[in-house]
Amino acid sequence: MNQKSNSFLETEPLGRLMRKYSVPCIISLLVAALYNIVDQIFIANASYLGSYGNAANTVVFPMTVVALAIAVMIGDGCCAYVSICLGAGKKEEAHKSVGNAVLLTIISGVVLMVVYLILQNAILTAFGGRVNEETFSHAKEYFFYITLGIPFYMFGQALNPIIRSDGSPKFAMVCTLLGAAVNLVLDPIFIFIFKWGMMGAAVATVAGQILTAALSVWYLCHMKAIRIQRASFGIWGKLMKRFIPLGLTSFLSQISLVAAMAAIQNMTLKYGALDPVFGQAEYAQIPMAVLGIVMKFFQIVISISVGLAAGCIPVVGYNIGAQRKDRAKQLFTYLLTAEALVGAVALVIVELFPHQLIGIFGAANESVYYTDYAVKCFRIYLCMMIFATVNKGTFIYLQSLGKAIVSTVISLVREVVFGVGFALLLPPVFGLNGVLYSMPVSDILTFLIAAVVIRMTYRELSAKTP
Repeated sequence: MNQKSNSFLETEPLGRLMRKYSVPCIISLLVAALYNIVDQIFIANASYLGSYGNAANTVVFPMTVVALAIAVMIGDGCCAYVSICLGAGKKEEAHKSVGNAVLLTIISGVVLMVVYLILQNAILTAFGGRVNEETFSHAKEYFFYITLGIPFYMFGQALNPIIRSDGSPKFAMVCTLLGAAVNLVLDPIFIFIFKWGMMGAAVATVAGQILTAALSVWYLCHMKAIRIQRASFGIWGKLMKRFIPLGLTSFLSQISLVAAMAAIQNMTLKYGALDPVFGQAEYAQIPMAVLGIVMKFFQIVISISVGLAAGCIPVVGYNIGAQRKDRAKQLFTYLLTAEALVGAVALVIVELFPHQLIGIFGAANESVYYTDYAVKCFRIYLCMMIFATVNKGTFIYLQSLGKAIVSTVISLVREVVFGVGFALLLPPVFGLNGVLYSMPVSDILTFLIAAVVIRMTYRELSAKTP
C-alpha cells in the first residue's frame, strides 16, 4: 500500500476538499443533533406529554452531551492524530491509535452508563428536574432508557470522525443518517400508536444508536488507508498522550457546555419561580421547556458550524504534516467566511420567524405564555449567532493545527468563565431575562479574544517553514 494513500489532500482544490469532507460531516452532526430534537418535537405534540415532557427532555439533554463530550474527545483526537500520521507516512502509529481509541470508547461508555444508573435521581435534581413532580417523573423514565443506550451512542459518535480520517466522510454520514431514520420512523409509532410516552421516545433513539454503532463496527473491519489488525487493539499510554490532547478542545467545548446548561437551567428554575406568571404551578415548566427548544435550535446551527470546521481537520492535519502551510492558511479563510455566513442565516431565522419555530414544538397545545416566552427567548438568547459560529470554527481549526492548549483555554473561557459566570451573575439583576442575556454577552466577549487569535494564526501560517 502506498505510504501516502491520502496524498490527494495535498493536491486537490481546497474548495472541493472542503465540500467533500465538511458536507458529510455537517450532515452527520445534524442528524446526531436531530436524535434529541426529533424526540422533543414528537413529545411536544403528544397531548398527554406536552410541555411537561418537553421540560423533562431538556433536563436529560445535558447528560447525553456528557457522553458526547467523552466520545468526541477520543474520536476527534484520534482523527486529528491519524491524519497527521498519514501525512507523515507513519502507518503503524495510525492503526494503533485507532485500536486504542476503540477500546477506550467501549470502556468509557460502560462506566458512564453504570454511573448514570446509580446516580439517576441526584443527576436529574442537579439539572433542574424537580421543577414539578410530573416533569421529574417523565425525566426519570426518559433518562433510564437513554442511559441503557449510552455505550452504543458513544461508540458511534467516536468512530464517526475516525471513519472520516480514513477518507470515507460519506460512509460516516450514512452511519448516522440511517440511525436517525430509524429514530424518526419509530418515534411516532411508539409515542402516538403504542402510547409508550417518554419510554417510547427513548427506545426509538437507542434503536437508531445501535444501528449506527453496528455500521461503524462493519467499517472498522474494512478500513482503506489504515489496516486494522489484532495487534492494533490495546491501551498504550504513549499514544493516548498524543491523540487525547488533540481532542481535549472537543471534550471541553461539550463538557463546559454542560456546566453552562446546569447553571442556566438552575437559574431558570430559581427565577422562574419568582416570576408572576411562571411562579404559578400550571406554568412552572414552561421556561424550562422553552429553553430546551431554543438550545436545540442553537445545537442545529452549531452542528453546521462544527461540521464545517471538523470536516477540515483531516485536510489541515495532512497539509501541516506535509509542510503545506499555504494551503492550511487558505482553508482557514474559506472556513471563517462559511462560519460567518451560517451565523447570519441563523440570525435572520430567529429574529424574523420565531413564531414558526415554536409552532413546530406544540405551541398550538399550550398557553399564550408558552409562545410569548419562546419568541423572546429566540430573539434575545440567539442574537449574536454570527459571533458564536465564528468562535466555534476558530476553536476547532486551532485544534486541527495541533494547538490543543490555546484552543482549550479559549473554549474554557467561553463556556465556563463567561457562560457559567454570566448565567449566575445576570439573573439576580435582571431576573429571568438575565438568563437570556448571558448568551449574547458571552459570545461578544469571546469574539474579541478570538479575533486576536485569528490574526496570530494568519501570521504563523504566512511565515516560511525553516
